[in-house]
Amino acid sequence: MRTRTTAVAVSVGLLLTVTACGSTSESPEAATTTVLPPAATTSTPEPTTPPAPEAMAMGSTLKWDEGDISGTSAALSYKQGIKSVGSAAEETGEPDYVWAALELKVCSTKGTFSATTFPWTLAYADGARIEPSSSTWDDFPKPEFPLETKLTAGKCVRGKVVYPVPGNSRPETIVYAPDGVDPVEWTVPAK
Repeated sequence: MRTRTTAVAVSVGLLLTVTACGSTSESPEAATTTVLPPAATTSTPEPTTPPAPEAMAMGSTLKWDEGDISGTSAALSYKQGIKSVGSAAEETGEPDYVWAALELKVCSTKGTFSATTFPWTLAYADGARIEPSSSTWDDFPKPEFPLETKLTAGKCVRGKVVYPVPGNSRPETIVYAPDGVDPVEWTVPAK
């Protein structure tokens, strides 16, 4: 199991959300110096684009630290085709939609914060993003990840979040993207 260490930003307001992001230091790509030999033309070099962060493997744990609080977040598993008395097709109005369950785990190693389902989405190759279902049915997979829960140092929350998804395709990644911070991704296995 691979572990990735990343800084965290915390949004304070009515809802305190655990967030993970990339380093806050200036990136080395921000300034580029090009030295040309005397005989070369002096055209302006094209800016370099920093590579996209690599998605972590499903089950990998993201460690984060933001001074007063620190913890871990992980996307543990993804299963598509969950059966329920409620219909994903009816919820979305799309006839080919089915239910999928994402298992998550968030822990506090220092401090107190709230963990929520809001920053977790499913990302598809065509750019589509799917948010968690607004429905809850008694037969959804258990344990369910709470909509919001407060964690204190040494405590964790683990559970499943259900999404209505297109039955004929799978997401590429699970995206953890709280407001104001860089997203972190986990790769969804082919099957």
